Amino acid sequence: MSPIPSLPADGFGGVPAPWPKIAMGQWFTERARRDGGRQALTFEGRTWTYAEMLADIDRLAGALRAGGIEPGTRVGYLGFNHPMFFVALFACSKIGAIFVPLNFRLAGPEFEYIINDAGVHTLLVDTDHIAVIDSVRDRLHCQRYLCAHGQPADPARWPGAAEAMAAATPVSEAHQPHQDDVAVIMYTSGTTGRPKGAMLTVGNFWWNHVNELVMLDMRPDDVLLTFAPVFHIGALNVLTLTNFLKGAHMVLHRGFDPGLALRDIAAYRVTTIFAVPAMLLFISQHPDFASADTSTVRTVMCGGAPCPEPLLHLLDQRGILVQQGYGLTETAAMATALSSEWATAKIGSVGVSPLLTDVCIMTADGQKVTEPHARGEVCVRGMNVTRGYWNQPEATRNAIDTEHWFRTGDVGYFDEQGFYYICDRVKDMIITGGENVYPAEVESVLFGHPAVAEVAVIGVPDAQWGEAVVAVVALKPGSQLTLDDLRDFATERLARYKVPKQMRLVDALPRNPTGKVLKYKLRET
Repeated sequence: MSPIPSLPADGFGGVPAPWPKIAMGQWFTERARRDGGRQALTFEGRTWTYAEMLADIDRLAGALRAGGIEPGTRVGYLGFNHPMFFVALFACSKIGAIFVPLNFRLAGPEFEYIINDAGVHTLLVDTDHIAVIDSVRDRLHCQRYLCAHGQPADPARWPGAAEAMAAATPVSEAHQPHQDDVAVIMYTSGTTGRPKGAMLTVGNFWWNHVNELVMLDMRPDDVLLTFAPVFHIGALNVLTLTNFLKGAHMVLHRGFDPGLALRDIAAYRVTTIFAVPAMLLFISQHPDFASADTSTVRTVMCGGAPCPEPLLHLLDQRGILVQQGYGLTETAAMATALSSEWATAKIGSVGVSPLLTDVCIMTADGQKVTEPHARGEVCVRGMNVTRGYWNQPEATRNAIDTEHWFRTGDVGYFDEQGFYYICDRVKDMIITGGENVYPAEVESVLFGHPAVAEVAVIGVPDAQWGEAVVAVVALKPGSQLTLDDLRDFATERLARYKVPKQMRLVDALPRNPTGKVLKYKLRET
């Protein structure tokens, strides 16, 4: 028998091995080549197959390349939910560019800072947001502007992406990246100071997909409804991209409309949904909720904020299985999730870490918490965690320690079975009379009052107690509520130091586009 010849050190005859097809532009191309006839995306009555989406992706990739986009160049996108968002995302990946999705709720100066900080070369903007960009355009450093879709009032200043795509040579073969190459720069909300651009790599996205495929019940015949804004990591990378990876069908809404959501659940036989708690609340309060056909919905993934337990019980009684999860922009979405078999038994928990990610609770001095129910800061480590913040090495060092733990700024604990619970943001914790009060716990109780439609709990300076617990309440139509009524209700369910000392009534709570309550605005009033 001849001896087995020894291989060169690299194992491939001296030729470097190509990276596996883990970049978004690569795997979408492969999915479309295998299942081109399957329905990929439906938007406002029109459906694209995987083959049709790929054709648009390849044409836009060609138009971007012809306009000077190279691997590592930044491409910005500003607009409401639209198929073109995903075409641009996959097109950027296909040529190795870095995609920069922008929060459409920002003002001109905020766009100016982010676009220039990211060094955006080409900016795609839908017609609804051209005016706000025009207000700061003379201060932007972009080299090319394209109207993403629709008819701009001034085509000379805003040439159409469709025309550029029609004139371009399509890109058929995808760029071969390293898994540590940055794929997306996603800016945090910036509620304190300037927003930071989290650098999410090819590998961050891929390993998040793998975590979801291993942990969640995702099927190729699923119909996913997406109405949360896809510039946000939750709507983009919880279910949505992995849904495409599986070859499933997505119904995309331009924005969140609870009545339309209920109608399309029935019309398209929706099986899976991602939502933040506020969206589930508004759906449950819609007049059509009681009569709507939601029988096809197998699961709802809920994240972005702690979900009030009374709402979870209400949906559970309706047969809607809500799987809570927890994650951040910096973790490419999934840090923990509650699997379907535990969704009812562990209501209120955000589950456990997925297979390829570690989670722990740390004290302020960096020691790991080992006792159940002991509270500390939630820390995450894994292949899905950002490599850092764009242009901000100091912020990166402050957020990620030498052992690669990312400090989330959230307070949490785990129970005897290892299931995690999120209490609140570290900065939102209230210290009253020397006792720690976690607003999410109080909010969950107050939400159970029959007069309360929405509630947020904040701390305000108090000469006697240091901070006083304040409930900011929006009432259900026709309802009335006094502070004494609210305190009587809360006293039966909470320790007295957690019971609100003040109440403020508002028409509605201020929220960002993802449904999170803007507590800093409440503190300013």
